[in-house]
Amino acid sequence: MRVSHEKPIIEIKKLGTKFGDEWIHKDLDLTIYPNRIITIIGASGCGKTTLIREVLMLQPISEGEIYLMGEKISSYDLEDPYTKRALSQMGMMFQQGALYNSYTVLENVMFPILEYTDFSYNTVKELAYQKLVITGLDSVAYNKYPKEISPGMQKRVALARTLALDPKVLFLDEPTAGLDPNSAALFDELMINLQQQLGLTIIMITHDLDSIWHTSHEIIYLSNKKVTLHDSVMNAANRPDIPDLYEYFNGTRGKITKAYYSQQERPRE
Repeated sequence: MRVSHEKPIIEIKKLGTKFGDEWIHKDLDLTIYPNRIITIIGASGCGKTTLIREVLMLQPISEGEIYLMGEKISSYDLEDPYTKRALSQMGMMFQQGALYNSYTVLENVMFPILEYTDFSYNTVKELAYQKLVITGLDSVAYNKYPKEISPGMQKRVALARTLALDPKVLFLDEPTAGLDPNSAALFDELMINLQQQLGLTIIMITHDLDSIWHTSHEIIYLSNKKVTLHDSVMNAANRPDIPDLYEYFNGTRGKITKAYYSQQERPRE
């Protein structure tokens, strides 16, 4: 659950997003506190990915304000040095990984460090090694190309590259999509361990109920162009007054998943 004595890492106030004549977000308010794993859910087209893109300054907003660690980033110019400093505090792992197929695994992780720092080549290489090590990727894969490794390994490479510049906030878009159940569970554990070890704030979009229950401290439910609910997973799963959300957690499959995780000794609260 959210705790009011902490300073927010992200604040969104009266956000409006308009595509043509259609409002995707309207009067959307959201406060996110640090050191949490938070999942954004909602129906297709509700603006989940758009919201993340706006915080990352990849998508302009129509109205409202976005703050990162107290700094108003929604009014920044992308060429402004303050903007680049703010953006360096955030990392995005795309659903398909977006790895460069012509680069080796190691070169993929080195790329953002080479691009955004003045470190020597050897220093960059060592930093990239360190990021790959903390993701648990076997060293035999470091000099291979993305197409030569498994989907699970590709996810770890994409995560290592996202961590390359030591961001404080990590955005993940469907991080376990395309993985078999065992690989997905291992990736979930990796997310939990990295969040705890590095003090990350992780914000992800996923439809994987196992991943939501296992990793998430909080749920953000988007509907009717705004945040309808921001609460713990357990509380979100027990809201019959929000029919679509209740059905999501208590449908045929959701009910089984909910029952299993309700019995776990370590609820993600």
